[in-house]
Amino acid sequence: MEGIRRVLDVLLGAAGLVLLSPLFLVCALAIRLGSAGRVLYRQDRVGRHGRRFRIYKFRSMVANTDESELLVTGEEDPRITRAGRWLRRYKLDELPQLFNVLRGDMSLVGPRPRVEKYARHYPEDLREVLLAVRPGITDSATLRAIQQERRLGRVPAAERERYYLERILPGEVRMNVEDIRRRTIASYFGILVRTVFLLLRGGGEGALPAEAGSGRDPLAGDCREGG
Repeated sequence: MEGIRRVLDVLLGAAGLVLLSPLFLVCALAIRLGSAGRVLYRQDRVGRHGRRFRIYKFRSMVANTDESELLVTGEEDPRITRAGRWLRRYKLDELPQLFNVLRGDMSLVGPRPRVEKYARHYPEDLREVLLAVRPGITDSATLRAIQQERRLGRVPAAERERYYLERILPGEVRMNVEDIRRRTIASYFGILVRTVFLLLRGGGEGALPAEAGSGRDPLAGDCREGG
């Protein structure tokens, strides 16, 4: 099945780059006109088998944000540019990751790749499962967390990173592992279709499951790291 998924990734990723090329230009122009700095944002993430790779995103925050500040952001974070708010609402900042898909760093569907400081918090009994597959642009946890910045914004900025690690990451990891263990071609296409519909709606599917034993909504969220 992995071979089939890889073929689908290449075919759909290449088609996406061609069809969405006008949108790439619009995004790049909005970023360039809205703030100083590069159009693309690059960051090292942990990929398959623990290999580090460089992920590409459209820059949605002021330049050099993650060099000295917290990586976890809320909706009203002042570091997010005007164009960045629009990009993030519809996840357009993730479009350059189609290049990562073609390079083989990522899949269209899979657990989101995390920075090393967060990947170190994977439970030991699940680390091998999480790192056995290519990370992806979208998955079930991402779909459930599309509106996370609004929710995470209720947490004081100084506490967001700790909150993410203690309350949000465990729920994300559980959903990641469930997806991996139930991987089929049907689920691959199902997640892609759901992603398109949800992005057109500009919203997510709700909260991630609460951390085991907490009994509380974890203010669902895919961690938005840096620009």
